[in-house]
Amino acid sequence: MIGIEGAVRVLVAAKPVDFRKGMDGLAALVQQLGADPFSGVVYVFRSKRADRVKLLHWDGTGLVVVAS
Repeated sequence: MIGIEGAVRVLVAAKPVDFRKGMDGLAALVQQLGADPFSGVVYVFRSKRADRVKLLHWDGTGLVVVAS
């Protein structure tokens, strides 16, 4: 569970991503888009078939990836 307090921005990727990517690969994608993966924003990525999602979030101590 990601424990998030206060107002949080959630950004959803418009295109699917390669689901073999882990936290480092997803963080690199965020940086390629000109955003900061360590800003506390929750980034949401979907699989090609749109049947799974991955969330990337910086919790202040490290990157957290939640996959469903």
